[in-house]
Amino acid sequence: MTSRETEPARHRRIARRPFLKAAGAAMVVASVGGVGSAQAADRRGAAADESADALIIGAGYAGVTVARELSARGMKPLVLEARKRTGGRIWTDTFSGEQVEIGGGWVGEQQALVQRELTRYGITTSPDIGPERMLLPGDSGLESMTPEEAVGALGPLWAEFYRGSESYFERPYEPLHRRDLLVDVDGLSLADRLRQLSLSPKEFHRLNSETSLYSGGPSSIGALTGMSQWFQLAGGNYESFLSMNQKPAGGMISLLRSMLAEARAEVRLQSAVTRITESNGAVTVEVSSGKRYTAPLVVVATPTNVWKDIVFQPGLPPAHATAARQGIGVPHSNKLWLHVRGRTEALFAQTPEGSPISMMLPQQQLADGRLMVAFAGPSLDTSDPLAVQEAVRQFLPGSSLIRYRTMDWGRDRYARGGWGLRRPGQLLNLFPRIEEPHGRILFAGADIARGWHGAYIEGAIESGLRAASQAVALVG
Repeated sequence: MTSRETEPARHRRIARRPFLKAAGAAMVVASVGGVGSAQAADRRGAAADESADALIIGAGYAGVTVARELSARGMKPLVLEARKRTGGRIWTDTFSGEQVEIGGGWVGEQQALVQRELTRYGITTSPDIGPERMLLPGDSGLESMTPEEAVGALGPLWAEFYRGSESYFERPYEPLHRRDLLVDVDGLSLADRLRQLSLSPKEFHRLNSETSLYSGGPSSIGALTGMSQWFQLAGGNYESFLSMNQKPAGGMISLLRSMLAEARAEVRLQSAVTRITESNGAVTVEVSSGKRYTAPLVVVATPTNVWKDIVFQPGLPPAHATAARQGIGVPHSNKLWLHVRGRTEALFAQTPEGSPISMMLPQQQLADGRLMVAFAGPSLDTSDPLAVQEAVRQFLPGSSLIRYRTMDWGRDRYARGGWGLRRPGQLLNLFPRIEEPHGRILFAGADIARGWHGAYIEGAIESGLRAASQAVALVG
């Protein structure tokens, strides 16, 4: 885990606060689903194997969806989670006394499965804080404008960027429906698409600042069809895409807690899976402590980037092995929470690729300043408070950084990347085979969802529902 909270101090003194308290508190989350702290410790002293009706690896939204669905059908699944908390790449915590999202952030009204689940548990949402001013790349440095001016400038650029996607994603929830049209575009990266357009330097940087952010590195990493599918799922226009800014009451973790409580599934925290073996009609799963669990089936509901850390016997089929080798989760995703004193306007900023901070968004106004959330570029050393302070002042001259917290998902060993975004060629080369069971080993997760893949809990829920149906069919 590479989350840290830092307070810049005089004489270059760095104060670091370990997050054991937060991790310990997160263990209470699992108890909502019927798990006590004694169970969460993985009973390392026990020597005998344990069995379950189904084993689920990962207590994020995909895994918890599977657990709830199987429990509703009378099965008793066991969830194995590597972390000291549930949620996976979703992590609701506190910073400067406020609730914040260390991982994840928003849902949208266009996401039918999420909306159905929120209604099911009576969880309301509210829009995120909107900006009062926006900074976008200009002809010389960053250009200040109103939100209306910014949308007016960016809308036509994105319409041109995504031109044609309304045809090759005619049915965005069925991404392979127009395979004939996808053949010509699925191999293109976001960088390839930018090169196809006749853009001025300012227009290029305004688009590339966002494509590089979503790619978690150079725009050559992400697939054009990856972002194009999101665009069409959101409604096919820039303003509808921007409307994906709803925050659930209680944080992004609140819905998962409700689902886990209904599932009443047993969760074992600190149980990192190292080996999965299928043999003689059963699956054996071994965790890092050496303890083994057996079941008629297992659902692997982890990010695809960590599949390579698990030994599969027999080995993974070609599509899954390719996904494990190439990765789907973006390689660089370093999220920053900033407590800024001084200039406290609600500012949104987006910068050219390679900048120390790629994007900054306004959050809560506090008595002594404002919280901001940002995404650090690869060039920013987030362990250096002075470097972070200097990066913030590029947007807020004269401001002072009271404290900040950083989470580098790319270096997190149980994620090995941030949100998922398919690589060029992966849609046609991996799907639909990557959705299919491998004997008694099934797969789930937002990275391999058909619809809202990668960056959204909608995709995690979708894939969890699919895997649960496959599991029920498998056991008859």
